[in-house]
Amino acid sequence: MYLKKLKIGNVELENNLLLAPMAGVTNQPFRMICKEFGPGMVATEMASSKAIFYNDQKTKLLLNISGEKRPVSIQIFGSDEETMGYAAKYVSKIADIVDINMGCPAPKVVKNGDGSKLLLDLKQAKKIMEAVVNHSDVPVTLKYRKGWDKDHIVAIELARIAEDVGISAIVIHGRTRTEFYSGKADLEIIKQVKQSVKIPVIGNGDVIDEISALRMFEKTGVDGIMIGRGAFGKPWIFKQITHFLKTGEKLPEPSKEEKLKIIKKHIQLAVEEKGEIAIKELRKHIAWYTKNLKNSSEFRNLVNQIETKAELINQLEEYFKTI
Repeated sequence: MYLKKLKIGNVELENNLLLAPMAGVTNQPFRMICKEFGPGMVATEMASSKAIFYNDQKTKLLLNISGEKRPVSIQIFGSDEETMGYAAKYVSKIADIVDINMGCPAPKVVKNGDGSKLLLDLKQAKKIMEAVVNHSDVPVTLKYRKGWDKDHIVAIELARIAEDVGISAIVIHGRTRTEFYSGKADLEIIKQVKQSVKIPVIGNGDVIDEISALRMFEKTGVDGIMIGRGAFGKPWIFKQITHFLKTGEKLPEPSKEEKLKIIKKHIQLAVEEKGEIAIKELRKHIAWYTKNLKNSSEFRNLVNQIETKAELINQLEEYFKTI
């Protein structure tokens, strides 16, 4: 039985299916929608340790987890011990788990030495993990990629360092930084990481449905799986995978009525949080929700012109009548 409770430090998750932290995606409304479908834990967008250190108000908004069903992990990124230690102390007062990002491949993150750039400097990576563990009041996890490029595969070495300094669990994405999201995630390296440490190992990369979730468990022996892009426009993926791992049967896709209801709730939560400005931010989510549906590209073009909640809901209702 692959579906089970998962313990990270002293925090017990109801199950071992987790929502990945994703910049510009896993804001509070999306986390709350996903949580309805039963992941064991959700995560915030990554927050800059420097921004937290300098009391940046915009970043503080990313850390708002009030009213959410727990547990919630807050992910921080940075490349110096002082601000990472400070950020860990700050966010551990509100989060259930503090997660360190050493996987982000984005050029604007990497150029500052943050995210996956740390995979080229394991001494500094170790110092950062120590600072975060020493300053956090809650368990600390590490999310990282298997290496910078094919000549710098550090997955196993970094996993052992993480375990030695007191990291409570690791999430390993089976790609290098130079691969970004191309090709296939390397399940063999995830398996090797799992075999090299005693702390929980969570596999990440290419889990987009029930079969790929089962494959990740079968091929790697991981303690849990983390779903990122597989949840785009499909927050119900957690319910589908849970059901499949329990019964061996696939649930039908939600009906168009159910999908519309979920989208409307997502819009409502987003507008409650930010006001009508949220409508622009929701455009990519609407595109994901309607992907592969009839005339979806035309509908997407229409949505990209809409700026009010009332008009967006009206157009969605009209569109769903046609499919």
